[in-house]
Amino acid sequence: MLKRALDDSYPEETRRHIGALTLARLTTNACFRFAPPFFASISDSLHVSLGRLGVAFMITEIVVGLMSLAGGLVDRMNRRTAMVVGLSGVSGATVLAAASQHIVLFAVGVTVLGVAKSVFDMGLNAWVNDHVDYARRGRVVGIVETSWALGLLIGVSLMGLVAAAASWRWGYVFGAVAVAIMAVVLTARLDGRDQGHRHDSSRSVSSPMPRSGLLVVATMGFLMAASQSIFVTFGSWLEDEFDFSDAAIAGVVFGLGAFELVASVTSSRRADQWGKERSTIVGALLIVPSGLLLALLHGHLIPGLVLLGIYLLGFEFSIVCLLPVATNMMPSSPAKGLGFTYTGGMLGRASMSVVATAAYESFGVATPAIIGAGSALCAVGCIAAYRRTTSQPR
Repeated sequence: MLKRALDDSYPEETRRHIGALTLARLTTNACFRFAPPFFASISDSLHVSLGRLGVAFMITEIVVGLMSLAGGLVDRMNRRTAMVVGLSGVSGATVLAAASQHIVLFAVGVTVLGVAKSVFDMGLNAWVNDHVDYARRGRVVGIVETSWALGLLIGVSLMGLVAAAASWRWGYVFGAVAVAIMAVVLTARLDGRDQGHRHDSSRSVSSPMPRSGLLVVATMGFLMAASQSIFVTFGSWLEDEFDFSDAAIAGVVFGLGAFELVASVTSSRRADQWGKERSTIVGALLIVPSGLLLALLHGHLIPGLVLLGIYLLGFEFSIVCLLPVATNMMPSSPAKGLGFTYTGGMLGRASMSVVATAAYESFGVATPAIIGAGSALCAVGCIAAYRRTTSQPR
């Protein structure tokens, strides 16, 4: 079905596989995004406080961020191999998280999950970089990135319903099975000899990141911090202020996924036309007022949910538009460039896993919302500065 979104001017290889690649990424995103909305249930089951669970996620994000620096190794790997290895790791790590009886083992499972997902994402984005010219890459990346929204809309919602019927552990098992199935599918569909027509392993190892690339890395870090500040607290906010159950939170997750899907589809259609950096700025600026208003209106359910949706819509739009910039930051080493950018993102997420949960426990959801708005404003400054440093049309 997604093949129809690309006309005949796109490579046939890209058109043939984009549906399977997007579905595979949907399953990994679902497993990766499952825990934060259900932090309250997980912390109760593991007999730890919300703040302590936030510290565990901080450690996880730091390790995942450091492992993302291995993008140069992914550049040297066959694309199918990188993706299948990543999928297999996600599936196994998700089962480990589900089986954990202690926070340490849970943190190990989630950490391995994040590392494996990074390997898959870098392999997938490098595959896209190999097959699609930069001028038209925004549309393809936008289509693939609908998997982030669909991972929430479909994946986390289904896992949440399983959690409501049984427990969060079985929700994870459901996700692990889906990821394993997609590992088999990609093994069968993708060409194991395909290295991509622009791939050059010798250059990918030696090419340095341009100094201006630090601004892209910082942009990703601030955007991820903005997202994490709300994402790790909204489930607890709904449970504490409005007595939401796991099933009700799963329903909210479904609605938030719909907001994110609108953002992904819009970015796939407009990022190349508007310019990728400019589009990133537009999305980040949408986060700022919605975060500030959420801080003011958090005691009102409907306005709060609408603002939460707009907040995540702005994040999704900006992050999807930023990814082509990240892969083109080091054209001969797309996975390496993306790995540096992911590291910035993971450090942003890591800091907010602690800051936001601690702020929520002390002051409620208003403070994380304000922190998120400030982080988004910093992202605007970084990507605007990067835009001024390069004359390449984007």
